[in-house]
Order: sequence, then structure tokens, then C-alpha cells
Amino acid sequence: MAKSHSPRFLKLAEEAKQSVREVSPTEVKRMLDTGDRFHLIDVREDHEWAVGHLPQARHLGRGILERDIEKAVPDERDPIVLYCGGGYRSAMAAMNLARMGYTNVLSMQGGFSGWEEAGLDVSR
Repeated sequence: MAKSHSPRFLKLAEEAKQSVREVSPTEVKRMLDTGDRFHLIDVREDHEWAVGHLPQARHLGRGILERDIEKAVPDERDPIVLYCGGGYRSAMAAMNLARMGYTNVLSMQGGFSGWEEAGLDVSR
């Protein structure tokens, strides 16, 4: 079932998506399979993470991401891929990390839902 987002949230999310680079779930899977060095960060809520998440992901929910990112990823040049449930929150998070000086941040299109729709493995 599709979620119903408020118009103002969607406007903000679409603006964020215009300012960040996005990557597909299949490209993230390829990056994992080929051993690319990057930080894969799930920005969803704790209860969403508990249901399932991408293999090798680290959980830093939106509520703490900006506060804790410098400890988790001290080098602002390191590649980071963020994902959420559908690709909106991760785009907004990527925009904030860029504002904090992170230079290589991607948001995964479609988020966790897109990953599952692509039939990719989920860690539970």
C-alpha cells in the first residue's frame, strides 16, 4: 500500500531530490558485491530498522544523523549512501550532510521499498 505524504513534505522532499545525487538499488547492490568502499547508512526509524535492513548497513536514524555523523564518518570526503523507506527522507538527509561539508553523499532511489521491489536480499 502506498503511503500518503502531505503536500508540504513532498515539496520539501522534491526540492532535496533536485539537489542531491541518487543511485538505484541495483547500483547499490553492485557496489556491495564488488566491494566498493562506502558507508551504507539507514536513516529510518528504529522500528523500521528492526523489521529489516540492507546487508552491511549501519543504522543512524534521522533523529540522530546530523548529531552523530562526524563520529561515524569522520572524513567528509568518504563515499556515503543513505536510504530510508521510499527515498524522500534520505534525500533530505543527504542535502543536510552536504550542507555540513560532506562531498560524496548519495541517496538511494526508492529506499528500502525499492530494494525489496527489486527482489534484493534483506537482513532481518
